[in-house]
Amino acid sequence: MYLLQVSNTAVAHDPDSSFWYLPVAIQLIFAIIFVAGMMGVTHWLGPKRNTSDKLETFASGIKSHGDARQPMAIKYFLVAILFVLFDVEVIFFYPYAVNFKALGWSGFGAVLMFVAFFLCGFIYIIKKGALKWED
Repeated sequence: MYLLQVSNTAVAHDPDSSFWYLPVAIQLIFAIIFVAGMMGVTHWLGPKRNTSDKLETFASGIKSHGDARQPMAIKYFLVAILFVLFDVEVIFFYPYAVNFKALGWSGFGAVLMFVAFFLCGFIYIIKKGALKWED
């Protein structure tokens, strides 16, 4: 027997009805109650003494020394952005790889143009020296 069994009404058979979201809403409410309850229990049962050892930073057992906020070379950020850019390019190849027979020569031309645009960008990056680590 179903928990939320409904008699033969028009609401139960209408796929656009908000009635179908009721189980999701109930599950969401139970999830929120469960998470809040677990957080409350750990706060209630957990230790409450702060000692100096607990407030120190821990990095794999190695004692930290010096200031951790040192400037980082902008090259790392530039390489990360370029990686994301060219990684997105590879993602756009997937639909072509799946449908390359159906797309034919026109699809091949479109992908060739797409690669040419990214190749122009890559040549520009090389000419500007964005990937040179030495100053």
